[in-house]
Amino acid sequence: MRRSLRVAMLLGAALLASTAQAKTPPAELHKRLLTLDTHLDTALHFARAGWDFAAVHPRDSDFSQLDIPRMRAGALDGGFFAIYTDQGPLTAQGYADALAFARARSDLIDRTIAAHADAIAPALTAADARRLNARGKLIAFKSIENSYPIGEKLALLAEFKARGVRLASPVHGKNNQFADSATDAPRWGGLSPLGRQWVAEMNRLGLVIDASHASDATFDQMLALSKTPILLSHSSLRSANDHPRNLDEGRLRQLAARGGAMCVSTIFLGDMKMSPARAAIFAKYEDGSKLDAAAQRELGRQWRALDATEPMWDVGFDKYAAMVLRAIEVAGVDHICFGADWDGGGGLPDFDDIAAQVRLTARLQDAGYSDADIGKMWGGNVLRILAAAQER
Repeated sequence: MRRSLRVAMLLGAALLASTAQAKTPPAELHKRLLTLDTHLDTALHFARAGWDFAAVHPRDSDFSQLDIPRMRAGALDGGFFAIYTDQGPLTAQGYADALAFARARSDLIDRTIAAHADAIAPALTAADARRLNARGKLIAFKSIENSYPIGEKLALLAEFKARGVRLASPVHGKNNQFADSATDAPRWGGLSPLGRQWVAEMNRLGLVIDASHASDATFDQMLALSKTPILLSHSSLRSANDHPRNLDEGRLRQLAARGGAMCVSTIFLGDMKMSPARAAIFAKYEDGSKLDAAAQRELGRQWRALDATEPMWDVGFDKYAAMVLRAIEVAGVDHICFGADWDGGGGLPDFDDIAAQVRLTARLQDAGYSDADIGKMWGGNVLRILAAAQER
């Protein structure tokens, strides 16, 4: 009997050792998973003269972070391409100008995706994403960053839904007609009366609410009012860096309790070095569509040269990974996702390209998370929340 027990124990130990040795290589796992990023600002490059979404852009002379070849090389299956509109005056003319811009940006995303239909296709549902992934196609969802362009006409949300938008935030860096921003002095104490109606209309249309950039009070009220789980498309943890743009751990727990998820970003993990030289480059970057090809290459060269001597962020991948692991401890694997803010200021000195994302998968494996749990965080949680909004 003792001999049989000893043999059984040895066999069990051998089986455990074999299982540990059989861990899927990170690059293989990352390629196998359905990976999504919830905030891609790459649409601002689509209008640049001579910039081709299907071409490889050399890092030493181009300031973009994402294109189709890099998505393939880095095994990023897709994400949400943002219709971002800068905040303007809260006037009829301001709203009209912003709406024209947002419509044009939406059309630009559509044209660009359609021009590369052999590689990437639009998605409207979680089922679309899985179907495209099974066919080897990249996935293009659309989102709105800042609902300022719809003015005071909530019916315009239905128009943008018809245009393919499935995720939207009420506010960006300044307060607007809907809500207080995390980086502005409070005006409404959270949502405005119109902002409360915005939440109800988002729920009615089956659109996912994005709370990134919202003030704490705005977040609290959206979480309480929304009938479906909400996302933060690109936010960091305040315990990693005390910045109002980041989410505190208590609110992350509340988000998880309501079924939502925070898509962890690379921004505001440390101090942003916005020197006069960097500010001048950023001003040109935001309006890159007005630069000819030669001027774009020169701007890219200046950008990379400044990165070498004065990185925009003073932290690296290790701090980012530690923050991700802490966020998982707080919220659980069902309530974390990823939105690095590529092409919108995201990326760190040693983690600044799509191809680097496999490092995060490796770190999650090293921390003991299963392939299934990592799959939830890379895409499954986002698709679950999207489906929940649409099924209500």
